[in-house]
Formats: sequence, C-alpha cells, structure tokens
Amino acid sequence: MKISGREIYYYNTEKEFEAERFAGHFLGMLTEEMRLKKKTEILFLCIGTDRSTGDSLGPLIGYKLAKAGLENARILGTLEKPVHAMNLEHCMKRVNKTCRDAVVVAVDASVGNAEHVGYVTLGRGALRPGLGVQKELDAVGDIFITGIVGSSGSRDPLMLQSVRLSVVMRLADCISRSLILGLKVIGKPVDKFQGELSPF
Repeated sequence: MKISGREIYYYNTEKEFEAERFAGHFLGMLTEEMRLKKKTEILFLCIGTDRSTGDSLGPLIGYKLAKAGLENARILGTLEKPVHAMNLEHCMKRVNKTCRDAVVVAVDASVGNAEHVGYVTLGRGALRPGLGVQKELDAVGDIFITGIVGSSGSRDPLMLQSVRLSVVMRLADCISRSLILGLKVIGKPVDKFQGELSPF
C-alpha cells in the first residue's frame, strides 16, 4: 500500500508478502537516489540491539545480509557488532568521513498503529531512530526501511522487550530476502566497498 503525499509503502508480512514487489520498489528508490545524489555505493545501516527482542530487527537483518556475502553493498550493524543509541553518533561520524559516496539505507524496528504490527515500511528520506521509545537521536539515511514490531499506543517502556520473537524473525526474513533479491538484480560488484563495516 502506498501512502499518498509521501513516497512510503506498507507491506504486510503475515499474508501475501511479495519479495519481488518490495525489491522492485526498493530498487527504484535506490537507483534514483544514486543518480540524483551522484552516489556510486550502497551502505545498509542496521540499527538496534540484540539485548531487546523488539529492537533486534536491525542487527538480525545486518547479520543476514552479511552472511549472504553481498558484493555490491556494505553493512554496518550486525548481531556481533550492533549500532544502537550509545554508538550511533560515533558510527555516523565514521560513515560521513569514510563512506561519502554511499547511499545510506537505514533499517530499524518501529512502533505504529496496532493494526500495522507485522508490516514493513519502505520510504524515501531519513529515519529518526528511537522515537518510539522516546529517545532523541539524529535522523539518518537516504532511504528507510522499518519493521513495525509493536503498538505506539503502549506506554510501557519495556514493551520492546516483550515483543514476540516470531514477529521479529518474520520481518527480518522478509526484509533481508527482498534486499538480497534486489541487490542480485543490480549485480554490480563494488570492488573497494564490500562486506561488513565495524562500528568501532
């Protein structure tokens, strides 16, 4: 589903999720951003922590992308080396210094309407990590991908820790499968810019 007025798409992972459709929309955004901003490389910034089930979506996707051995993208944020609220600012300084030619795709868990739990969003523009848990962090990325893991109606600060792992894993599987498919379509290796980037 596309929301009018702003280019943002919603995908339901519980039924009729089409990895090809997600990959097609993602590729369209990615190639246009690369053309408009004259960028030649791709960086996935996967935000979150493995210490909270609901917030582990980003590192899980980073882990899956790194394991896939992508030759045309860089990954920052995995289960082993997560990017989270405590090191995000430092990581972005590194990215801005060493990855100036990359379109940054920010990936994170999010909260939303109760009926959208289990949905994936894809949109153009920066992501504001931490808003769902009342954290003030700088906006990051040129394209954003989120998985809605919980309801914004909950005021419980421990909500993210009680999210079902099955929901997070389904979101991570759908997102990573779509991204890998899309990057295989591009098929262009980036010789000097591949593999996992350490946040430290």
